[in-house]
Amino acid sequence: MRLVPAVLWLALCAASPAFAQTAPVAPAPASSVTNLESVVVSGVQPGPGLWKVSKGDHVMWVLGALSALPEHMQWKTDEVEQTIAASQEVLSAPSVNIKLKTNFFGKLFLLPTLIGARKNPDGVTLQQALPASEYARWEVLKQKYIGSDRDVESWRPMFAAIELYEKAIKRSGLKASGGVKDTVRELAKKHNVKVTSTRYEMVIEEPRAAMKTFKKSPMDDQQCFSQALDTVEHDLGSVTARANAWAVGDIEALRGLPLNDRRDACIEAVTGAGFAEKLGFKDLPQRVESTWMGEVDRALSSNAQTFALLPMEEVLSPTGYLAKLKAKGYVVQAPDEQDAAAP
Repeated sequence: MRLVPAVLWLALCAASPAFAQTAPVAPAPASSVTNLESVVVSGVQPGPGLWKVSKGDHVMWVLGALSALPEHMQWKTDEVEQTIAASQEVLSAPSVNIKLKTNFFGKLFLLPTLIGARKNPDGVTLQQALPASEYARWEVLKQKYIGSDRDVESWRPMFAAIELYEKAIKRSGLKASGGVKDTVRELAKKHNVKVTSTRYEMVIEEPRAAMKTFKKSPMDDQQCFSQALDTVEHDLGSVTARANAWAVGDIEALRGLPLNDRRDACIEAVTGAGFAEKLGFKDLPQRVESTWMGEVDRALSSNAQTFALLPMEEVLSPTGYLAKLKAKGYVVQAPDEQDAAAP
């Protein structure tokens, strides 16, 4: 059982995810942005190439995944399947698993506590929690993408922002997961390749007390909320363009389109909240990263070939996981760099 799954999802640097942000990058050529923004691609598409991480003659092939991909795309997985089949191990994307230290009946009795966990403390509504100007923006976007649902008006701003974003990308012809992780796992199973979880496991010793602490504690999540509104108001075209670029394998366009779904403010809302230190969330992103890096070190030492999944922002960001592997001395090559180096 997970403890407030959406909070944990946002706390993860790796997972998914929406609201991601990296350092500014140079804009892509106008023609590629314009063409990709105009329509959501469909049909059979190749997806991006694989990044190559080397240590001597040991290799890890990395697939960058996006949290939003074209809904009607059929991913052509030939290259990925061949690479997985030739690998000794597949590393999953970095993630976190919350374990509640209780038995089945304890979890059952926790269910009433979980109900309403998304709500603002003390019955505060969004209208009361937000500045008037922000609530006015919210009303317009909510009407367009969510409709007349009143329950969301009692939620914390961050949870309302997640709901709005997910509804908006669905309306844009995208789907939130894309099924990439499931496909990779199925291909590994097909070829009898071991899948290793890189999940960081966190144990909540007193889950009932933890839930009470969370439900009563405020979060400074208005910046997260505001930036989510910005994305839905102004940047859905870029989200669609990124999804299209991934689908058609346009690495140059992926580099040029800023990963500006604004995750950082939402992570800070969780890790900087008063309950974060009590519940062990404060340095959770660092622990997730450390777990993934440790598995990579082990796999690259013991396997001739490994396949790994990473969020695309961690692949492309100058401060992402692949950049950190390069700083550690690994050789990292993007798909187009491999093509240029080939005889």
